[in-house]
Amino acid sequence: MRPPEHARGPAPHVLIAALTLLGAVAVVAAVLLAMRGDSEPGVGRALGDPAPRVTPTPVVLSAPESVEIEDTLPRAATPASGGQDDPPRTWSLEPAVSPWVIVNKLRPLDPQDYVPSDLRDVAGTSQQLRAEAADAMEAMMAAASDAGASFRISTAYRSYGFQESLFAAYQRDWGTARAETFSARAGHSEHQTGWAADVYESNACKVKACFADEAAGRWVAAHAWEYGFILRYPEGKQEITGYRYEPWHVRYVGTELATWMREHDVATLEEAFSLPAAPDYP
Repeated sequence: MRPPEHARGPAPHVLIAALTLLGAVAVVAAVLLAMRGDSEPGVGRALGDPAPRVTPTPVVLSAPESVEIEDTLPRAATPASGGQDDPPRTWSLEPAVSPWVIVNKLRPLDPQDYVPSDLRDVAGTSQQLRAEAADAMEAMMAAASDAGASFRISTAYRSYGFQESLFAAYQRDWGTARAETFSARAGHSEHQTGWAADVYESNACKVKACFADEAAGRWVAAHAWEYGFILRYPEGKQEITGYRYEPWHVRYVGTELATWMREHDVATLEEAFSLPAAPDYP
């Protein structure tokens, strides 16, 4: 029995024609794709979206002219003048990494949240300094101990966040104007550089002016320069440094500059390099 007419498939000659047409379309599509230069296999593009023509560029490998490493100590841009009364010009005064960076109320650290890369504990304590300063501090502590003038470290490196919290506490307790005479805003503190420390002998004179009258205070004032440290905030210089007398605050600058400052009776870094006084924030 023959199936109904509507149930039969298309006639053979119709199938052949359809297959032929489909083959032609496939060939045309392949040619178009080849002309369009698609570079990603298996990914087609819309006909109205022409592919950009790409000209291959040869890769040339060469060493960079300079490699910027965060804690490579920066030499000064200004060479030494040679005058016997001029300060040495070995290191730059600007970058936070420099042992001669000058930080005060007019000269914030750059970047302000700077963190030294080579901090280490000093003499088995939890207080940290940059490696070079830590070595010098340990030598100075040993010499002071041998001289019967032992001292300890109260605080050395302080992070931006620590200084921010500390200054806020002083500001709350003493008011902004008074707090700024003995504490720095975050980003303006020498402690953040890793080159400075507060030292003490007794708890009674810890971070107090009376440290200067103790054996350790007298020894530090007389011998710190031999180990590359200066008293950063000397007496009578608040209008220059911006901070009251702090005989306990020592700053590492290296023996070259510390010796020059002592020989020329120069008390502050601002005076050594003829920088503006920094009694207040701008």
